[in-house]
Amino acid sequence: MAPGAVLLLLLVAAPLALLTLYAFGTPDYVNVSVTFGWSLESFGRVFDGLYFDALTRSLLIALGSTVGCLLLGLPVAYAISRMEGRTQIVLLIAVMVPFWTSFVVRTYSIVNLIGDNGPLADLLNAIGLVHGPIQLLYTSPGVLIGMIYTYLPLMILPLFIAFTRADRNLGAAASDLGATPVRFFFRVALPLARPGIVAGCLLVAIPAAGEFVVPAILGGEKTLLLGNVISSQFVDVGDYPFGSALAVTLMVILTVILVSARSRAMRGTGAF
Repeated sequence: MAPGAVLLLLLVAAPLALLTLYAFGTPDYVNVSVTFGWSLESFGRVFDGLYFDALTRSLLIALGSTVGCLLLGLPVAYAISRMEGRTQIVLLIAVMVPFWTSFVVRTYSIVNLIGDNGPLADLLNAIGLVHGPIQLLYTSPGVLIGMIYTYLPLMILPLFIAFTRADRNLGAAASDLGATPVRFFFRVALPLARPGIVAGCLLVAIPAAGEFVVPAILGGEKTLLLGNVISSQFVDVGDYPFGSALAVTLMVILTVILVSARSRAMRGTGAF
């Protein structure tokens, strides 16, 4: 375990400790330096209007992304788990294909898809839901669409594993007892997939809360999320203490969510 422990210490624990140390520092804009101490000034600024709004917006979009991925991922993962042989393999490859393409390239493809006169606009006009260009690009709904598209595979795969672990004979037993396929899904398959639901939600929610690329490309300057603010503080402003305070605050919030979800999963299933 020693090599792994050393790598974990150097690549995870040490950077987090350094980030926390900077969060309690005070910036010196004249000398372009940081005075280390135990100042809480940077943490106080986190709850200023603009930055608190960015934090709230980030958490809401992360929540929306998680719910959207869950609603779309559940039927897809369940359908794939019911398949067998080559068909199942092909469908799983189709889910994983997006990971074979550059993340930035995939995000820019969404720009063309949800543009004012893009394919989505043509489809909505064709079926009569809208008339004329749509306005999704550089808005929060546009960012939400991009986030769901980006993280959907991370929801489908844990759900697929959870569904495939269930005994297939349960379906036949439920059918013999008069249960319809819909009733079997909600009363049997879904409760058994609870660990996969928890894992998928965490895999989506945690990175989505601090996402930078998707809001930068699809949101522009109109949709400010915390990831963009943190990047700006480090790269453009040079205020390392405040950028670190924002990152630490987000990290604490996500840690509380993670611990809470893990404890609930352990109480509900006995293991996680």
